[in-house]
Amino acid sequence: MDVRFTNSKQSLGRANRPQVDWAQLTTADRIRWVEREGYVVIPDLLNNEQLAAIRSEVSNLPTTATDYSEHQRGNSKGPWPSCPNSVKVIALPAMVEYLTALFGDELICTSCTYSVSEPGHPGIAIHTDSQPYGSKIFGNQSSSPVLVRVLYYLDDLTPERSPFKVIPYSHLSMHQDGVPYNRFLAHPEETMVTCRAGSAALINQKVFHGNYPNYSEENRRLLAIAYRPAYPFTAQPVRARSESAVYT
Repeated sequence: MDVRFTNSKQSLGRANRPQVDWAQLTTADRIRWVEREGYVVIPDLLNNEQLAAIRSEVSNLPTTATDYSEHQRGNSKGPWPSCPNSVKVIALPAMVEYLTALFGDELICTSCTYSVSEPGHPGIAIHTDSQPYGSKIFGNQSSSPVLVRVLYYLDDLTPERSPFKVIPYSHLSMHQDGVPYNRFLAHPEETMVTCRAGSAALINQKVFHGNYPNYSEENRRLLAIAYRPAYPFTAQPVRARSESAVYT
């Protein structure tokens, strides 16, 4: 899909923006946001020292460009033995506590990836992470009916620096436009979400989301870590990780 024109620079000032103080939300509020709107932001989870250590580690990771832009790059092979501070984020106590309350069950981490949107990145098409019938791209892990992806931002999100894009409530749709394999370049109800480095955006895997172009002169980096509860099944059995990929 051609995503060169997801959003013009002139349109950024007209974007829908959530009017909420994320820091004031209680755990119950945050659960309601994920269940109702399909996403939530939890600010200031990583401090400056943690951010500096993680940025240093991931800067040495090899990355591969996507098929639609040389300026959108990533590494989906995490957790990485060479990145101990990044690996620790998987079990960040504040996030584990929240997700345990959200799911009411034991947590399973299904993936850990690193992503960078460089200057000139054209924006990611609006999509879902839900793959209920399986996927050659994501495998059967993404066929779980319940999954949350946590996007830890390593840089400040500003309107011009690839902010998060989401269509609130879209995970609730029963219309054919809500088929999770659909992709869209734009939507009238898309919402722009900005936040400080060290904050995280959590998304219900069924919500339609993406990001805006990077019109800034700086990279926008993130760690994306996916979790599901133990109770739901996947479409097909999932191969266990090798012992070398298990961290305690």
